[in-house]
Amino acid sequence: MLNNTKIKNTDLVLSKIGFGTVNAGLSWDNEDAFEMLERYINLGGNVIDCARIYSDWVEPEIGRAERVIGDWIRYRGKRDDLVIMTKGGHPKMDTMNISRMTKEDMEYDLNLSLKALGIDCIDIYFYHRDDLNQPVSDLIEVMEGFVREGKIRYYGCSNWTTQRMVEADNYCKEKGYRGFVANQMLFNIASNNMNPFPDETMVTMDKDMIEYHKNSNNLAMPYFGLCSGFFQKLESKGKEAVIDSPYYTEGNLKVGEKIKHLREKYNCTTSQILLGYILNQDVDMLPLAGASKIEQLEDFMKTTHINFDKEDFQF
Repeated sequence: MLNNTKIKNTDLVLSKIGFGTVNAGLSWDNEDAFEMLERYINLGGNVIDCARIYSDWVEPEIGRAERVIGDWIRYRGKRDDLVIMTKGGHPKMDTMNISRMTKEDMEYDLNLSLKALGIDCIDIYFYHRDDLNQPVSDLIEVMEGFVREGKIRYYGCSNWTTQRMVEADNYCKEKGYRGFVANQMLFNIASNNMNPFPDETMVTMDKDMIEYHKNSNNLAMPYFGLCSGFFQKLESKGKEAVIDSPYYTEGNLKVGEKIKHLREKYNCTTSQILLGYILNQDVDMLPLAGASKIEQLEDFMKTTHINFDKEDFQF
């Protein structure tokens, strides 16, 4: 596989860009889903990122996204060439302030994920959120139990603070565990300048977290790498179309001007600039990107073919 990423102390080989499947079963389903997912593979991708909660905000089906991914895996008849990632322990949508990260909660979600995906083992299983009322030792032991049962190969975290990841790393070192192999957090070209995100349970990467990843075996996997389409809407429809976005700040309007300049310099698209920003940090990162149309997927997967100058992203 060309343009791959390896996670230290694992046998995982991952494509440079992971495919986020929050739109599975919504923007694309059935044959459209098979076409979308197969196209991602044909373009050199192999990292499928999902979550038990994905698409649950559209009633009535629960676990729709994982079901769609599972249907595709069964249809294609093989999964050994894929890195399947999913997440559990997300609060219920109507009670975001109530944690769902007990051992029983995680086991419940994991078993449903395995059934929906139609596989017997998940490559990387993530805590979708953190529960600060639980010691990291307890949370790690739950994941280690899943590893021993053969239900997951490795585990990661999503929306954890640097302090909590350091605590987890120290505990794992003491116990001789591999520990977290990946961390999913909000990070993109606009996150440094954005207003607070409405979901307070999300964690945004800061300078301390970047330094942490420089010195850890925990691969950074930023989500929202495409800024939820903010810059594309700004360019095509103007400020009025994005004025309610948390990304709408004076700082990000200036970033938008910089993006225009880089598009002209590299003769590329906005999406390619956005993912190029993540791929050209001083620490290894594997961005997770989703698409509602195949054209969007084909566009951002070309990012790895562009030889960006890191100096262009120092802003």
